[in-house]
Amino acid sequence: MENSGVKWVRLGDYIEQCDERNTKEIYSVDDVRGISIEKRIIDTKANMDGVSVTNYKLYRTNYFCYVPVTSRNGNKITLALNTYNATYIVSSAYEVFRVKDEVELLPLYLFWFFLRPEFDRYARYNSWGSAREVFSWEDMCNILIPLPSVAEQQKVVNAWRAFREIKVQNEAKAAPLMQLCRSYIQELKHKYPMQEIGPYINESNERNWNGNFTANEVRGIATSKGLIETKANLDGVSLDSYKLVKPKEIAFVPDTSRRGDKMSLGLNDSDKTYIVSSISSVFRVNEENILPNFLYLWFCRPEFDRYARFNSWGSAREAFSFEDMKRCKVPLPPIAVQQAIVNIYKCANEAKQIAEEADRLSREVCPTLLQHVINS
Repeated sequence: MENSGVKWVRLGDYIEQCDERNTKEIYSVDDVRGISIEKRIIDTKANMDGVSVTNYKLYRTNYFCYVPVTSRNGNKITLALNTYNATYIVSSAYEVFRVKDEVELLPLYLFWFFLRPEFDRYARYNSWGSAREVFSWEDMCNILIPLPSVAEQQKVVNAWRAFREIKVQNEAKAAPLMQLCRSYIQELKHKYPMQEIGPYINESNERNWNGNFTANEVRGIATSKGLIETKANLDGVSLDSYKLVKPKEIAFVPDTSRRGDKMSLGLNDSDKTYIVSSISSVFRVNEENILPNFLYLWFCRPEFDRYARFNSWGSAREAFSFEDMKRCKVPLPPIAVQQAIVNIYKCANEAKQIAEEADRLSREVCPTLLQHVINS
């Protein structure tokens, strides 16, 4: 790669460590952030009860942050760029740094260099240690990076900004619509009597006995309330007893004891038929009285998760059975009202999906553009 027209430079000549601490306690536990192997800033997962954040490092806009320890991250480096207009604080164990001169090296261009899988492989290969392998600050500085003109760097940055604008705009649309949807559902409890859903749902127990459906149609059921591509290893697994989930049918996992107080449930909102594990429960809804999407929105509320956990029974494993599901109560407004709420949700969900797709595409397209710049 160094034989291309782009010059390669030592990264350490263009970046510098940042070691500002929260000694004046301007920032609190609410400002603590973690970073992920997906190269994103995330809410911290650490238990901060009683923890002093005085020694935490300041993580300002356009600053980078990475975790030197690399031995337990699945061959990926935990690193992120703060692209937000906010200052956060991070653990003192993290390395924080910035670009010295943004006239020569654009932070976003450097970030897309870090997003390439080649960087993860390089950093893991150059991590050292016995009990814990570490990619040190010195190792980071010794990386060689391609440094094209700022104009060429800007092409990659402009692509990212275009995707970012789409993402931000659609997230801004989705958030108030989702809130409006939740508000309407909350109001229904005070306008309409609560009724058990038992008379309006029917259990479905169709199996894949004839083998029409393969591993491509297998779905898992998520606590985030969706049917997702399965994470299970299906090599050699017979799918004959798997249950069919037809369009508009709802599937859930009765076992609630090991899911963090959340119910694994999903609606098949597609026009395809999927299959799920035989331990799952599947049911269809009488659409003359309840729209499947409306009932699904009711299940998405945290109150339903609490209800299902409270009404789960068993010794070794607690379960929320289909019979328990039938006793669940919901308000039943006219179908027209249900449809109006569902329409709001669909608009919000469409905006949310566009935002997620823009984020995915940015992470796919920008590294490709970067590779083109390197090889040009």
